[in-house]
Amino acid sequence: MSIVIIGGLGVLFGGLLAYAAKRFAVEEDPRVEVVTDLLPGANCGACGLAGCSSAAEKIVAGEIPVDSCIPGGKKVADSICEVLGIESVASGGRKVAEIHCLGTKDVAPDKFDYQGVRDCKAAMMYSGGFKACAYGCLGLGTCVEACPFEALSMGANGLPQVDTEKCTGCGVCAKACPRNVIHIELADRKAKYIPCNSKASGKVVRQACEVGCIGCRACVKACPNEAVTVENNLAVINREKCTDCGKCVEACKRGIIKDVGTVLVLK
Repeated sequence: MSIVIIGGLGVLFGGLLAYAAKRFAVEEDPRVEVVTDLLPGANCGACGLAGCSSAAEKIVAGEIPVDSCIPGGKKVADSICEVLGIESVASGGRKVAEIHCLGTKDVAPDKFDYQGVRDCKAAMMYSGGFKACAYGCLGLGTCVEACPFEALSMGANGLPQVDTEKCTGCGVCAKACPRNVIHIELADRKAKYIPCNSKASGKVVRQACEVGCIGCRACVKACPNEAVTVENNLAVINREKCTDCGKCVEACKRGIIKDVGTVLVLK
């Protein structure tokens, strides 16, 4: 008798569950799957969401812009617009990672011999890092491990190298760097930039690195377009104002001002 009762309850509850599943089912917009397939599938999180499927849902629902996928760029954004039946969005230009440090092993000494975990964030826990420069690249490759597109590698000089062909400008490496050495910038702009990250005084920089910016303002005085300013002891070039004339390069006492893209190319 008990077996019959249990069996009957099983059938009853099974029926109720089947009804509830059908009655309260949430229908998914078929476009979500199409948009998901258009996205790179790296689940890098550059859009601010957990993965590409979440991004697709938000894009179709109109909760985030169609060009939210940074790695996908304009090509993916245009394809999504076509699926959604809306006009294409204007492109701001392709972006890539840019390393703002020239402190290789031979010009930027260590202040002690670090023997800990080969991870930049872990190294920062020991006296704020082992480099004499408190702002420079630690060179342990945390950014390389973080890159979902294998666009970064560690050079023999101890600094990360960016393969601009593979780099999508997603920014995952920049978020992984504990010293904010990596910037995400437009790839094709004709301008100069200063690959240094130090906010220390000129006197301190001279002691810590042979190729760091000392904030001397020689480049500021040389620029005819007022494109260069010094902020927190570091010279910064406004790339929208820069005409790529090269006057700042000639004036730089440390010879560190470069063309955009110069130190990005993987050799």
